[in-house]
Amino acid sequence: MKSLVLSLVLTALAGIVFAQSDPITTAKRASQMLDVAANSLAEAESASDRVGALTETVRAYEEGLSALREGLRRAAIQERSIALVFEAKRDRLSRLLGVLQTIGASPAPLLMMHPTGAIGTARSGMILSEVTPALQSEALTLRRQLEEVRDIRSLQQSAAIQLTKALAEVQVARAGLSKAIADRVDLPRSFTADADKMRALVESSDTLQSFASGLTDLNPSDLNNPADFEAAKGTLGLPANGTVLHGFNETDASGVKRPGILLAVRAQSLVAAPWPATLRYSGPLLNYGNVVILEPSKGYLLILAGLGQTFGEVGEVLNQGAPVGLMGGLAPNPDAFLITAAKGGGGNQQESLYIELRQGDEPVDPATWFATNKE
Repeated sequence: MKSLVLSLVLTALAGIVFAQSDPITTAKRASQMLDVAANSLAEAESASDRVGALTETVRAYEEGLSALREGLRRAAIQERSIALVFEAKRDRLSRLLGVLQTIGASPAPLLMMHPTGAIGTARSGMILSEVTPALQSEALTLRRQLEEVRDIRSLQQSAAIQLTKALAEVQVARAGLSKAIADRVDLPRSFTADADKMRALVESSDTLQSFASGLTDLNPSDLNNPADFEAAKGTLGLPANGTVLHGFNETDASGVKRPGILLAVRAQSLVAAPWPATLRYSGPLLNYGNVVILEPSKGYLLILAGLGQTFGEVGEVLNQGAPVGLMGGLAPNPDAFLITAAKGGGGNQQESLYIELRQGDEPVDPATWFATNKE
């Protein structure tokens, strides 16, 4: 009996490693994604298509950081959950450990004796045989929870090191992408823009609608897109990873109603063309910040507004997934990233990307074209 009780105490504190919980698995998978991204960054320098290679590298970093953020968030929630269980069962656990220590400290002959004699000894043995499985179950549960907390703490320490490295590397990848796009000269063109006429249109337009209407007339494109844009309705991926804050014609917090959707995205996120398209405009416009306007098909204009930086030249024909810009804002520093995750927060989605789709002169609901997530 003494050796069994001692083994229970030791089992509660150490033993074989159990399968990792979901939050830890998620974070480890994110770590692998970031390692792949780092390898891709090294290989992108020698790639024949540096724009394509760096685009995929930036996406890999963004997905890895998002997964890491989610893993740390869930790990923090799980750690707090375990702490609350410990707090609720504090008295019970104290009694359990007290019983284990008392029995473990008793000399072996005394464990076999009972004041009432042989019958009492037999009865106490029967009671102990029934209590022992319950004690063992409690001890195993305690051990698993202690191991989970240990693994979570280890995860948080390793994540802090990898996070600092990954956030620096993704900035290098973004800068490299900007330069690679600026150096690109081989993209096909649907038309050559008249810079003076474009400037005059920007200065004379007082609404997004008037600018879009004038844009169609200004540079009629010779668009020959074999991809069927209308057939893709409802299946397009969003231009950037994010969550829909306001839907089509919904009033936002400032009381403004717009014929598009507003997407919450993280700072410095990559924005890409969701469909093969001609770049019709790229630059600042009215009070929308930097704007990119794409023509995915004859009669359609896709407007992306609120970017911090835009890529490409007007008239270029872009492939699906081609980068058209980056969101603004400051990249998160590692401390803020970890603090937010430790509090169970979902991360920094502080930038807003406005998406409007126009068919002819009328806006249509982009949500019917994109696969969207709404908070």
